[in-house]
Amino acid sequence: MVWFAVVRRFSEEEIGVGLSGFGVFFVLFGILLYFDSVLLAFGNILFVSGLAFIIGLRRTAHFFFQRQKLRSSAAFLGGVALVLLRWPRIGMLVETYGFVLLFKSFFPMAFGFLATALNIPFLTTLSGSSSSMV
Repeated sequence: MVWFAVVRRFSEEEIGVGLSGFGVFFVLFGILLYFDSVLLAFGNILFVSGLAFIIGLRRTAHFFFQRQKLRSSAAFLGGVALVLLRWPRIGMLVETYGFVLLFKSFFPMAFGFLATALNIPFLTTLSGSSSSMV
């Protein structure tokens, strides 16, 4: 009797979300461990590769190299390069500046989503809010 393993094939977007999630985890863990350059570099590489898996290589290149985003892309990628060259504190400062400039148009949408997520009845009972749905 032959046993076959059932293997689920993941889509590129699912792999990208996983890579980006691990990238954010490693960056936060690297910051927590007093700017460990190896963890920060690994997290940066995972985050950027996850972004490329999620939206594709061509769209990633188009996102980073738009004319109006060149300064912020240079800051972000320069910060990644500084972290890879083992200057983690300066690299993370430069990278954070570039990240904020790159994703500043995304922040209002993310904050709006968080505001609506706080109105979910299950979450409001967990948070201890006294507002009711009735």
